[in-house]
Amino acid sequence: MDHAAVLRSFDLQMRRNPAGGLGTQIEQDQRVTRVVSTGDGWNAVVWTNLSADDADATIHAQIQRFGAVPQDWEWKYYSYDQPADLPRRLISAGLIPDEAEALLVADIADLALDTPPPPGVELVAVRDADGAADVVRVHDEVFGGDHAKIGTAILAGLRTRPRPVDAVLAVADGVPISAGRVEFPEGREFASIWGGGTLPAWRGRGVFRSLVAYRARLAMERGYRYLQVDASPDSRPILKRLGFAELAMTTPYRLAISL
Repeated sequence: MDHAAVLRSFDLQMRRNPAGGLGTQIEQDQRVTRVVSTGDGWNAVVWTNLSADDADATIHAQIQRFGAVPQDWEWKYYSYDQPADLPRRLISAGLIPDEAEALLVADIADLALDTPPPPGVELVAVRDADGAADVVRVHDEVFGGDHAKIGTAILAGLRTRPRPVDAVLAVADGVPISAGRVEFPEGREFASIWGGGTLPAWRGRGVFRSLVAYRARLAMERGYRYLQVDASPDSRPILKRLGFAELAMTTPYRLAISL
């Protein structure tokens, strides 16, 4: 895989010209691409083309734009974005960085797609509200916080054709122990995987690897060439061993709200 060429394609398809999704609209100008939720979804600056001369003014303009949006928002910074001191400028404007993640991409043809779950574990496709609720419960337990919005997005996707997202549960003795989803942006080469967190008692047994292979097969069947993930420090080494390449780092910056 030509890393530089794939990164250029990712930047053009997934950042500069994202497909959007259910309940979102894409806003673009010469310097910025934004994803703006029309409901209770994700809001973000996803691409920028800035210089030292216009960065501060553009940051201020995004703060003003999202000030009219009732939901939280983030500036999704990538390590190759310019100017080089953009992180410092974002922090100076009041935005706070979350944990950095690795942008990993694999050519699906290079992945092992026949990786089964460990004995005693079954992979179950989510097809109803109960399954979506199980995904939320697993995410809440593994990652902390409230992931109800993910359940809402999964249910909305089940009502759409073709489905923009598929979710899967790993189940042992009738109990969900891990969950993940794969998103299918229309007209793009990249499908993306999210979640995959596993309950502590089941880690290190191959559950995560089987979920990756399951979702990669779904993406291949839908005609996607690449699989992309924003990998946490825990999942990053596993995914790289499976054949994913690290192309950049990405960090969400969120506005600090004074209470």
